[in-house]
Amino acid sequence: MENKSNTYSSITYEIESKYLSKYAQQSIKTKGRERPMESCPLRTEYQRDRDRIIHCKAFRRLKHKTQVFLSPEGDHYRTRLTHTLEVSQIARTICRALRLNEDLAESIALGHDLGHTPFGHAGESALQTFTDFEHNKQSLRVVDVLEYDFKGMNLTYEVRDGIYNHKLSGKPCTLEGCVVSYADRIAYINHDIDDAVRAGVISETDLPESYVRVLGKKHGLRINNMIMDIVQNSNGKDRIAQSDAFSNAMTGLRQFMFDKVYIKSYAKTEESKAIDMIKYLYEHFTKSPDKLPTPYRELTDRFKTEQVVCDYIANMTDRYAIATFENLFIPKSWSKI
Repeated sequence: MENKSNTYSSITYEIESKYLSKYAQQSIKTKGRERPMESCPLRTEYQRDRDRIIHCKAFRRLKHKTQVFLSPEGDHYRTRLTHTLEVSQIARTICRALRLNEDLAESIALGHDLGHTPFGHAGESALQTFTDFEHNKQSLRVVDVLEYDFKGMNLTYEVRDGIYNHKLSGKPCTLEGCVVSYADRIAYINHDIDDAVRAGVISETDLPESYVRVLGKKHGLRINNMIMDIVQNSNGKDRIAQSDAFSNAMTGLRQFMFDKVYIKSYAKTEESKAIDMIKYLYEHFTKSPDKLPTPYRELTDRFKTEQVVCDYIANMTDRYAIATFENLFIPKSWSKI
């Protein structure tokens, strides 16, 4: 007798075939995994990738990694984890409207920042002093090599491609990957404004009127308008695009954030300390790789020491990086017994 559970995932494949756009990436048409896996009777391959990402340690560490503001006093500032969830939500909304594959977009979105360093882009900048480190490449390395006891997560080709190509300069092979790239920008521009206003770095009235007039005056309205613009300019087409007006306004608003928040604001003054700390850690472990934790020491048999040190540091949370630095470089008190 046929096991009925074997039909559950096939129903999803049938639904995708019938209802998704002709430009969508159907789950059943994946290019597959580097190492074959027995199919799941309940989930499609992209749903399995989503679950593998959610359950990995790198995903859990995102909650203790800086998004924009280093160690802010307050419970409502974004972390790398909340950013990831916002990107996922925006990507799913766009994909649903365009009848693209939501599961694929969600998997890419949940994995796109797994390789981000502690202390946000400050940590990335520190490692770039020594190497060609880029967080998108590192995110792919996390899923390919570092997770699941250094055996890799063995994700599908399309999810891996989307993770690697989520940056503005990337060229994803699927429309779902393109959606995540846009969703990433929509999320961070808007939530960084929200956090900057909360921190008192800027006020809503500081936002340039020419951009606000196009995008919207309030946080939720801007996100909604940006999503609607992409949907309206991409519906029924084989590419994901914005109108010129929204593209120019987003670019201008992003530059405003660099000028007023990301680089010059008083809230970023502590970042120089974080950069110096990451540099100290990198130099220490490259000179003394024997001081790396055992799993990373063993990894130097497969990869260059510089790469493994980047792996170790990029995997750190903010607080673990601080604790490691203190343990290595800060003298400890003692007493005579």
